[in-house]
Amino acid sequence: MKTLTIIPTFNEIDALPTTIDRLRAAVPESDVLIVDDNSPDGTGDLAEEMRDHDEQIHVLHRTQKNGLGGAYIAGFHWGLARDYQALVELDADGSHQPEQLPALLAALDQADLVIGSRWVPGGSVVNWPLHRELISRCGSYYSRAMLGLKVRDITAGFRVFRRSTLEEVDLDAIESVGYGFQVDMTFRVARQGKTIREVPITFVERTLGESKMSSGIVLEAIGNVTKWGLSARAETLARKVRSFSQ
Repeated sequence: MKTLTIIPTFNEIDALPTTIDRLRAAVPESDVLIVDDNSPDGTGDLAEEMRDHDEQIHVLHRTQKNGLGGAYIAGFHWGLARDYQALVELDADGSHQPEQLPALLAALDQADLVIGSRWVPGGSVVNWPLHRELISRCGSYYSRAMLGLKVRDITAGFRVFRRSTLEEVDLDAIESVGYGFQVDMTFRVARQGKTIREVPITFVERTLGESKMSSGIVLEAIGNVTKWGLSARAETLARKVRSFSQ
């Protein structure tokens, strides 16, 4: 498949070169789109320099920091307009190991969305503080329960989408921008009746730069998941009432 790996950046000038080098070595056939949110540290300028030396690297500049979800949506639109068949989400900070991407791409042969999962057998995390693991595990559990999904690592950010899957999602209707974006996308894909597969990965805590995680991002995700879950239950109940009345 013609593959595009989308890498959102905001102040990732230290981590980005290594991530790109590892990605180009692991999956040399994949094109790369760096989506930079006007990083004050010069990440966008660095991305331009990398593009000048590698024709498979592309750069999309956004004028302000507008969240992970917005960066990926912009990247999806860019890739769909250029006939890519597989679109990859990859963090710039090295927490997603590019060497594991071939396994995710291979699984796309029998799936519409492939998720690199920390919480399936064979998956793991390295150097994560206990509170981060608890947030991730509890977030996935709560989201599964509220949304009626079986995906174990619903908040995971290392993913591969089939083109046809994204074409059936109303990307412009997505409002979640932070931690909840991945949950939102998973829920939308599942409601389409698409096949979702999880492939075990080893998630490594970043050693360069600063995490973008905050309490506000987590609270936004919890609120959205609760809203989506209650809305889905209301829709199901309404369908049952209409069916009974007929």
